[in-house]
Amino acid sequence: MIQQERIGCQNNMDFCIKERYQFEDLLKIMKILRSDNGCMWDREQDHHSIRRNFIEETYEVCEAIDNEDIALLKEELGDVLLQVVFHTRIEEERGHFDINDVADGICKKLIYRHPHIFGETQVSSTEEILNNWDDLKKKEKGQQSTTDTLNSVARSLPALIRAEKVQHKAAKVGFDWEEIQGALDKAAEELDEVRRAVRGDGDLQEEIGDLLFAAVNIARFSKIDPEGALNGTTEKFIRRFSYVERAANAQGRAMEDLTLREMDDLWNEGKSKE
Repeated sequence: MIQQERIGCQNNMDFCIKERYQFEDLLKIMKILRSDNGCMWDREQDHHSIRRNFIEETYEVCEAIDNEDIALLKEELGDVLLQVVFHTRIEEERGHFDINDVADGICKKLIYRHPHIFGETQVSSTEEILNNWDDLKKKEKGQQSTTDTLNSVARSLPALIRAEKVQHKAAKVGFDWEEIQGALDKAAEELDEVRRAVRGDGDLQEEIGDLLFAAVNIARFSKIDPEGALNGTTEKFIRRFSYVERAANAQGRAMEDLTLREMDDLWNEGKSKE
């Protein structure tokens, strides 16, 4: 067992080194780090300076989930929890809210949005639960129109995820293709417009955006996660690129020495072996 040791800190706080810590200890550690006698770096941070940290930690949780790495998941969830505590501590110092206010808010939200558990509402399916959730969220946020719900989708989301969520909300009021062929035809139309823009007829950035949006629509219509699909293709690209590089090295050549045709042949060779 780790010997317990008491550490004196400014503002009369004592901190005890333990074998196992709890949530209250995390709050105390953050308070110490942000104190006048604490860590210079931690004291200098604000919401904007650590914003990216929150994003990166969240994605690392997602990677642990994707890899089904439970030990890593526990660690990364701790990193996300740290970000929650960090941002909350900043506002507690400003006298706006503390961690109990944060917990109070989410508890009340969960109770409000689960009337079939904490109220008298009767439901018979998961779909009905989700529809109730959306209706309650609209009421809670004061959303008066479908456009309000589209605007409520966070602009900070990855573009593919945001596009899919916006399309899904629009589809719920009937703004959608009756079958996938409509989405496929739209993608083909957008590709033609990209081709014209490449030749100088149109705004290329806008047309590429339209093409990506159309591709997301096909994925959504097919119940495929566009973010996951693109990540899968990126992994496939890296795997096949690696084959080309290893095959070139086996020939005693660097990739830079290969012609595009030679690289393409090796690419297809690697593809055939998958």
